[in-house]
Amino acid sequence: MVHHYLEFERPIADLEGKIEELSKLSDSAGAGSFDTEIEALRTRLDTLRREAYARLDPWQKTQVARHPERPHFIDYVAGLIEEFVELRGDRKFADDQAIIGGLGRFRGQPVVVMGHEKGHDTTTRLKHNFGMARPEGYRKAVRLMDMAEQYDLPVISFVDTAGAYPGLGAEERGQAEAIARCTERCLTLKTPMIATVTGEGGSGGAIALAGANRVLILEHSIYSVISPEGAASILWRDGARAKDAAEQMKITAQDLIKMGIVDRIIEEPPGGAHADREAAIKAVGDAVEGELASLSNMGADQLLSQRAERFYAIGRSGLA
Repeated sequence: MVHHYLEFERPIADLEGKIEELSKLSDSAGAGSFDTEIEALRTRLDTLRREAYARLDPWQKTQVARHPERPHFIDYVAGLIEEFVELRGDRKFADDQAIIGGLGRFRGQPVVVMGHEKGHDTTTRLKHNFGMARPEGYRKAVRLMDMAEQYDLPVISFVDTAGAYPGLGAEERGQAEAIARCTERCLTLKTPMIATVTGEGGSGGAIALAGANRVLILEHSIYSVISPEGAASILWRDGARAKDAAEQMKITAQDLIKMGIVDRIIEEPPGGAHADREAAIKAVGDAVEGELASLSNMGADQLLSQRAERFYAIGRSGLA
């Protein structure tokens, strides 16, 4: 498998290359020939990876959040949801594969699960439109939440999108209205809802699936009202200043939890979720399970009031 390395990961890539070369030499020279040297390099690699990821700036975190090898929705479903049955279409226009959803069992509990899917190669990225949903995707999500409420099922959502699709057709079919209705449906849902930002949480396209009782975020994910590139284009008329925008926008998990925009940070494996996908998926599952348990004894009215108060509270600490 060919790995994709970010710019700040170049020293890590170089060390992994040396380990691979030494391993090949060991194979040809006889088993165990360079075990001591290889083990020393692996220890150094682990230290290097931990150090690099312990001091990421907001722009580097943005790059990690967008990493193509990071687990996507279909990976979380495969690792956490049993008996998954996908439900397609909005019953109005079409099926949008940028948002996938359906029924399944999460660690034995029946749930409705939905989320953005970006795709992992050219074919699937085109199929899923890079995770940028059209109105049909949000209307499908509303349909799924209606069903969850009808059958008293918790909703688990996974957020990973640069934003809703801004194309002409999407706007003609009511993109803004669809996002607003989907956000409203999250906030009026009478069953527990847990949302997790697993990569990029961009603008209204993200909040439409994240109006939950509890909003979780992976350690190196981002959540913002606009992309750093978009903000730079508006503020400075220069998209190349995206790094400056990322630093000013407070989009990292660590900034967001201080402002009460997210409720919990899920620690990622050393080197990010893409370095150990199975561990990252398990960590998300454990966090979601814990949060669902904390909501299990709340009735519909309590869930609604808790969710409303959660969002009303955002920004209050900054008021005089």
